[in-house]
Amino acid sequence: MRTVRALQRLSRVLVCPCPPPLFVRSWSVAQRQSFSSGSAEKPMPGNSMLGHLTSKIKATGPISVAEYMREVLTNPVMGYYVQNDMLGPDGDFITSPEISQIFGELLGIWCLSEWMGAGKPSRFQLVEFGPGRGSLANDILRVFSQLRGALGGAAVSVHLVEVSPKLSQVQAQCLTGDQSQVSASEDEPVYRQGTTTTGLPISWYRNLDDVPRGFSIYLAHEFFDALPIHKFQGTEKGWREVMVDIDPDEPGKLRLVIVPAPTLASTQLIQADEKRRHVEVCPEGGVIVQLLANRIAEDGGAALIADYGHDGTKTDTFRGFKGHKLHDVLASPGSADLTADVDYSYLRRMAGATVACMGPVSQKDFLKNMGIDTRLQVLLRNCADPSTRAQLIQGYDMLTNPLKMGERFQFFTMLNHSRLTRPEPEQSKGGKKMAPVPKKGPAPLPVAGFSELGLS
Repeated sequence: MRTVRALQRLSRVLVCPCPPPLFVRSWSVAQRQSFSSGSAEKPMPGNSMLGHLTSKIKATGPISVAEYMREVLTNPVMGYYVQNDMLGPDGDFITSPEISQIFGELLGIWCLSEWMGAGKPSRFQLVEFGPGRGSLANDILRVFSQLRGALGGAAVSVHLVEVSPKLSQVQAQCLTGDQSQVSASEDEPVYRQGTTTTGLPISWYRNLDDVPRGFSIYLAHEFFDALPIHKFQGTEKGWREVMVDIDPDEPGKLRLVIVPAPTLASTQLIQADEKRRHVEVCPEGGVIVQLLANRIAEDGGAALIADYGHDGTKTDTFRGFKGHKLHDVLASPGSADLTADVDYSYLRRMAGATVACMGPVSQKDFLKNMGIDTRLQVLLRNCADPSTRAQLIQGYDMLTNPLKMGERFQFFTMLNHSRLTRPEPEQSKGGKKMAPVPKKGPAPLPVAGFSELGLS
């Protein structure tokens, strides 16, 4: 009970009587209609990515949507994520941590909760995939710093998985100031490292495989939705893959086509009992989930995935974003973000029995279970500035309103099975079967966010 009471106090004792100004920016809440037909606008003159893709298609034939996304987003020379700082008011989209500080604070509480629930290991790695501008990690580390006593001297370190050198610079400035250095060799698994402004060691990696093993809390916020997907269409002849091809009527444009013959992907990635007629599958996401599940099972820890998503119900969700507006996925490739809703039923299936899975639950329910209403009242009570108070309320509405982000985002977690295990019953003596008597010891701590934390 002592641990539960301590956890219940965490989001009330954060020392931030009047938060720094919040930059609540406009965020498109248009319906999630698809822009995955033919490209609607003429390609930009000299679009090198379009030239690269058309050359590839002429040489090998139509390419999968997965290959198209991979090239457009992460090509090491021309990729959208490699060349651009796409976040914020001048970018193409905005994320929850930049809407309100409360979001990151509550995820910081979640991380501490899972560390406590695992028995407070002496070493604690915080691992984030695709950290954006570093806003989420910054808010979480502020919570860790303010509640340093609750961590009890645990050795905490920060590990960021980021493919974009440009974004890693932005993250480093946010999290370390000038206290980071870039590796002299591009072949080093750690390509940047330093010390956070709160005094913790921090490292950057391109792949999960390079992150050290050990008890870790893994965070993936708006990460899985950008991983490459394959698209499939049910036909009278069976499942066929949807691919990207050159429009024969306009050689400077791309189009989506249904290939006439089965592909390796269409024969391997569709479930036998699939009822939908249009399906999107993200095998790369499945591989990452399996790697995470194995790490959590062997080393302890938990993973929290937060993203646009569904539980195996949606069909065509492939879309683009540019300037905070929906954008044709095939127009001017490399100039806009590409994304698809995460199929949490697929992630759960890929995790298998290796770990315990919970969710998905809506962002509104997750944040309310985490005590967002209580935290908002604490901040409002201790802040007299009318502008900041208005920003806090506006940010709260954006995060929790079902018509905005409250229902669109879903939270999903993977846990070590021991995290949810109650004490084993004692065996009777003398070989006689008797009613089991539970061992002494506390019941597992509730999984914050996925059930009510009981804040009051």
